[in-house]
Amino acid sequence: MKIYNKLVRDNIPQIIKESGRNCTIKKLNDNEYFEYLNEKLKEEIDEYICDNDVEELVDIVEIIMSILKTKNISLTEFEKMKNIKKQKRGGFEKKILLISID
Repeated sequence: MKIYNKLVRDNIPQIIKESGRNCTIKKLNDNEYFEYLNEKLKEEIDEYICDNDVEELVDIVEIIMSILKTKNISLTEFEKMKNIKKQKRGGFEKKILLISID
């Protein structure tokens, strides 16, 4: 038996069962869910950094959307927040690396 203790996508337990294996799952409470979402976000970011695979970005966006839902923030509100920040501070298109400040 291998122990995972990690947040998985909703259909993973069914996929495991269909493969002929058994798994043990736990339904998380809201606080646990938020903690595991943050852990999953770190995991997926690390995987993206290692692999540079766009599929990892898909996972990252899915996790971010789940985090927003736990915070009762709609995608529209989030886009608005993103646009305001970009308008004030800019984006990352100019490829600027800050070396130092005197």
